[in-house]
Formats: sequence, C-alpha cells, structure tokens
Amino acid sequence: MEEIKVSPDYNWFRSTVPLKRIIVDDDDSKVWSLYDAGPKSIRCPIIFLPPVSGTAEVFFQQVLALTGWGYRVISLQYPVYWDLVEFCDGFRKLLDHLQLDKVHLFGASLGGFLAQKFAESTHKSPRVHSLILCNSFSDTSIFNQTWTANSFWLMPAFMLKKIVLGNFAKGPVDSKMADAIDFMVDRLESLNQSELASRLTLNCQNSYVEPHKIKDVVVTIIDVFDQSALSLEAKEEMYKLYPNARRAHLKTGGNFPYLCRSAEVNLYIQIHLRQFHGTRYAAISPAMVSTEELEVQESPLSM
Repeated sequence: MEEIKVSPDYNWFRSTVPLKRIIVDDDDSKVWSLYDAGPKSIRCPIIFLPPVSGTAEVFFQQVLALTGWGYRVISLQYPVYWDLVEFCDGFRKLLDHLQLDKVHLFGASLGGFLAQKFAESTHKSPRVHSLILCNSFSDTSIFNQTWTANSFWLMPAFMLKKIVLGNFAKGPVDSKMADAIDFMVDRLESLNQSELASRLTLNCQNSYVEPHKIKDVVVTIIDVFDQSALSLEAKEEMYKLYPNARRAHLKTGGNFPYLCRSAEVNLYIQIHLRQFHGTRYAAISPAMVSTEELEVQESPLSM
C-alpha cells in the first residue's frame, strides 16, 4: 500500500485510533465501521460521511487535527443499504446506539447527499444540528444515471469500479492531489461488489432534497474551483437551495480536498463549529475553546 505517500500521519492514525464495528439492524450482516475519537463527554460530535469510493479512513486528517483541538470526531463507513429510507433508519439507530441526540454532519459527495436526506427524514424530531457539505449535490438526476440505478446490483465489481474511476480527475494535477487520488483508488479497491453497488444505487436512484424540511439547519458549503465530478450547474443548485449557507471556496482541491487540502478544510470546519461553542451543541471540550478560538482568529483564511 502507498498510504504513506498521502501523509505520514496515516500510519499514526491507524495505530492510535481503534476501528469499531457496530450492528444496529436485525440483519447482522449490516455492520457500521467507525472511528470515534476525542472526548466522549461531548454529546453533539461532528460525524464524517464518505463518498462512494471512500471508507472511514479517508477523513484521517480531520480526525487527527480536530481531536487535537479538543473536538469529538466520528468518521464512519456505511453498511450495505439499497434505498434512502433504509439508510436513514439505520443511521438513526446508530445514533441511538451511540446515545447521541443531535449531531453535526460533514458529508463529501454522496456522504453530503445522505446527510441532507437524513436531516430531512428526521425533521419532525431533529437529529442534525448543522451540515457541512463538501463537493456535494441535492438532486441525483445530475448524474443522468437514474435509469441504470436499479441494475448496479447485477454488475461485477470491476465494472462498478470502472464507473467510479471515470469520475476521478484526468490530466495533470499537483503532487498532493495525485497522492489523494492514489489513496482513494486504494480505498476503492477495498470495497466489495455489494458495498459499491449499493452506494452507486443510493447515489443515482431518483431522489432530491426538500429544502423546506431542513430550513432551520445551519449549513456550510465547501467546494472547489478546479476540476471535480460536480458540474457548475450542480454547485449553483446547492447555492439556490441554501441561500443563507456560508460558502467556503477552495481554488484547487479536486474531488478530495479533505485529503489534499486538509489544512484549509480543517480550518473551515473549525469556523463552522465555532458558532456552537458555549451551547449544548458544542462539538468541542469547553476546556479547549479559548486556545482553539485564538488559532482560528489568527488564521489568514476566512469565509
């Protein structure tokens, strides 16, 4: 494996943060894999949801940095769910199992779509306090694959991987972006046929976000100005859907800015979470607030 190319911190992450496996459904083949790091006294942590090609490991740089600043961070990997209702029900059961009432969600691509749909599905008894949506979308029709969504389960793994790889950046990229792509290819290789097929099904089956149901959720949108799998139209649709959202733009970063532009992404996450300090929805240990806030305020980046 070439994970050391992405960051020497990866081996440190794997050796210090234990991977937990949790079953919350009657079907014991549905296993949630997650890293839960930081102070367990925090009842409103930030939870990271990966893209189609991702595993719980893809947010290792966020886990290391944010826990170092005093946050409780959970990075997870989904079981095999074939429809959004099933996913939302399973995720709600996971939060119940972890004894978490409300949470902050960071979702990348498909992870961001699932985060929005979960917030929407629990709007009558809210479980999501805020959203950070990175290179995400609100309507699956942008991929023009709704007609094939019901046939992914039939396809062999190599064909599914080819579909996913088709969305990875082509042409010249800087070394950090190249390392991020290598890392994500490696993560993609670790997924089996049903994991990939189910994620692509969720990604492409006909569905869209109903914004009026989550109008009270605080949102930050993180996106990139260079090449990514998302079209400009998809980004514009997100801005229209969340007119009051904070926007965090990265000049470059491709599909995986949380890997190759982790310092900027981590800072935007801090800025987003800072507004909840001193409330019951703080994701950070109260003892760490003053130090962490000073670091953010001294940073040259802003939204």
